[in-house]
Amino acid sequence: MIYILVNLRAIALATAGGLVVGALYKLIGGGATGAPGFPLPSIVTAVVAEFWLASILAGALILAPPRAGPWTMALGSAVVIWIGFVLPSLLVTALSRGLGFGAGLADCAQWLVAMVVEAVVLHVVGLSKPPE
Repeated sequence: MIYILVNLRAIALATAGGLVVGALYKLIGGGATGAPGFPLPSIVTAVVAEFWLASILAGALILAPPRAGPWTMALGSAVVIWIGFVLPSLLVTALSRGLGFGAGLADCAQWLVAMVVEAVVLHVVGLSKPPE
């Protein structure tokens, strides 16, 4: 996990991008439940979650095979991770809590946008492979 330290600046900027997407989503009334505003425990959880997501995405981008173009790999990695993990997890959670398919899809869409923004930031800032 040394790649996180090597790429801390890019990951931190990607985290900020994901947080902006989440804040905008919340401000426009997104999210199936929750009190209005930004309580401190929610902010801390969001920062940690976005940082971890950006870190995992950075690792995927570093390890991605360079067979496609760099933008294809950056955006494709974000979408594949979203389809494989985020979409099914959030939909199952929303439906099991009785929030409805629409609310689940809205939350899933917010995370797709956040992951694409993070991938764009990571690609634009650039990532370095860890020393061997």
